[in-house]
Amino acid sequence: MAEKCPVDNGQHSGDSCPVGQSTRSAWTTLFSTKQSSQLRSSSLSSEREVSSIPRTPDGNWVYPSEAQFFAAMARKNHNPQASDMKTIVPIHNAVNERAWSEVLKWEAGRGGERCGGVKLVNFKGRPNDMSPKAWMMTFLGYSAPFDRHDWIVDRCDTKIRYVIDFYTGRATDSSNVSFYLDVRPALDDWEGVKMRLESAFGGLFGPSARENGIAPPS
Repeated sequence: MAEKCPVDNGQHSGDSCPVGQSTRSAWTTLFSTKQSSQLRSSSLSSEREVSSIPRTPDGNWVYPSEAQFFAAMARKNHNPQASDMKTIVPIHNAVNERAWSEVLKWEAGRGGERCGGVKLVNFKGRPNDMSPKAWMMTFLGYSAPFDRHDWIVDRCDTKIRYVIDFYTGRATDSSNVSFYLDVRPALDDWEGVKMRLESAFGGLFGPSARENGIAPPS
């Protein structure tokens, strides 16, 4: 079952988003300024952004507001700073949009359009479970991902699990945050294996992970 957004209200089918508690904790730790702020939590926005990510049976996933993100962190005793929410929430939303765009690249031309397009069924944050590929890359000396998600996508009643490893990249300056997102279908069945083989033989000279620089709002 999909984890809820940082708000305890499950009365609406759209009151969830593809980011769980473990992810919010990891991202808050990673991008917190660690500086005291005069900004009060009561001044944080309660507006929520509807994502571009379709969900089953209908509608789209909805991202948490600044106030909800802050409240969830406070309930878990993560000592959040209200000022950090102005940076973390837009980054959180943009990275998930980027992840979905990578899923759509994999799914292009595979028949999902026959039933209105692929949809995200559920998700799970697994920051403590390193994927085999991430483990291998770490063994070879590369940095470990700071987070991992498993997303279950519905393609006309066919379920495909995608593994998403989140890496921090090298920012070009102090005002930018750079990410690598390694998004690929899991090798759970022949469909996943076939998709990965087609990608490998169709793009031998291209990287499997794509860098995405995201600048916080000014």
